[in-house]
Amino acid sequence: MQKGTVRLTTHGGDVETAVRGLGWEWCVEDGCANYVPGEAVVLTEKEADALLDAADTLYDMLVQAVPDELPDAFLNVLGIPENLWPLLRQSWNDERHWHLYGRFDLAQTPEGPKLLEFNADTATSIPETAVVQWASLAAAGKKDANQYSGLYEALVTQLRTWRMLNDDLPPALLLAYIGASPEDETNCAVIAQAAREAGFDAHLCPIEDISVSTEGTEKGIWAQVGSEQWQQFPFLFKLLPWEQIAWEEPELLESLTLLSRTRNVVIANPAYTLLFQSKGMLAWLWKAYPYHPLLLEADLQPLSGKYIRKPYFGREGQSVEVVDRVRITKLEGEYDAQQQVYQRWCELPGDKQGYLYQAGVFWSGDGCAIGFRREKGIITNLSQFVPHVVEG
Repeated sequence: MQKGTVRLTTHGGDVETAVRGLGWEWCVEDGCANYVPGEAVVLTEKEADALLDAADTLYDMLVQAVPDELPDAFLNVLGIPENLWPLLRQSWNDERHWHLYGRFDLAQTPEGPKLLEFNADTATSIPETAVVQWASLAAAGKKDANQYSGLYEALVTQLRTWRMLNDDLPPALLLAYIGASPEDETNCAVIAQAAREAGFDAHLCPIEDISVSTEGTEKGIWAQVGSEQWQQFPFLFKLLPWEQIAWEEPELLESLTLLSRTRNVVIANPAYTLLFQSKGMLAWLWKAYPYHPLLLEADLQPLSGKYIRKPYFGREGQSVEVVDRVRITKLEGEYDAQQQVYQRWCELPGDKQGYLYQAGVFWSGDGCAIGFRREKGIITNLSQFVPHVVEG
């Protein structure tokens, strides 16, 4: 597959001051450490529209590819932990369990966008995409420039819909993150701000500090909101992967399943997003839509020629291996023992400095925002984030 070329433009200015001037100073703390202010990717309207349209089409394809009744064999193919099946099926069959957002990682090729994977459950780079790159326009003196960065507004709409679908519950939302991660806290902070605009009483809390009760009058999810004040939260957003909860916190999963069934809590992103998160879905999609122009060939067995091997629930580029008859590249990681999917190799577009660029396209009800990561090698969560501008 041919390799495209990325167009860049100078995009300077004091982005941090611009963000602070908007009252979003927490967006430029450690959570956005890899933001690149000096350059921006230049897209045509046609290219930008193709990326957003790809997200819409791919999401519809994913939904249509899921078989009725979610049979055991299907869940096994995708490697879904068995203790998650009851909650996953419940969330899939009840529209009150609302998918707020996800991020499609796409390769731009001369033939059009190609799906690399879908971060459907706990996608990050929200502050960079929704706030920081937008503020970069002002910092660069380009206030009138066009940019596809509508994630924040889309989140407000999605959160408002989620609240209205569950209007039998008090609109108190707890956003839980791993306490040791400033990046996760910053991502949750943007969602919390959008939630307040959507009519929620929103509170952030490290997930290790929440209290879960399944009995009596205190049945539900609780967090401390004052020195001696605890509050119950019927809405929970958790930036902790579903598979990690299933594998490492089975008692917590059992409690969440019970509380969800009894309407003491509703959770986003819902458990069924793990269907889309599983890299096994890449092979399932190829089988359902062979040779679709948005897809790369993928299988549960090694392919001929050059391919990339990915663990089903790998994250941050760990345990990814590139093979062309022999191993070319292998990123070390903790996911080697997982089930693996094999995806046809795709050349990412590059620049004259040797950087390769991957488009991150957010879906939040619709395709709504674009951001880029670049790296001289395999893209990871530590790769640089690059803003974009859209021309004519």
